[in-house]
Amino acid sequence: MPKAVWNGVIIAESDDTIVVEGNHYFPPQAVKQELLRPSEATTECSWKGTANYYDVVVGDEVNEQAAWYYHQPLPAAAEIQDYVAFWKGVRVVV
Repeated sequence: MPKAVWNGVIIAESDDTIVVEGNHYFPPQAVKQELLRPSEATTECSWKGTANYYDVVVGDEVNEQAAWYYHQPLPAAAEIQDYVAFWKGVRVVV
């Protein structure tokens, strides 16, 4: 079962991830929302749309903009709406 881990803490875990461009997108209900803090950052993808970011917070440690999601994806990426992916040192263990 894929797990997203940072600083030894499991942030997300699910058998229902969707892999897009090598990234595991976790269903929102599989993510420990208490470990995420909304970020103001956004980026644009030509086929997925606007990505919104979360900071990952474990104890006193903050990994800024280490998670992202598409709240209103373009039609080609509709299946990953609100699913969360990780980077910046967050390991996804399969």
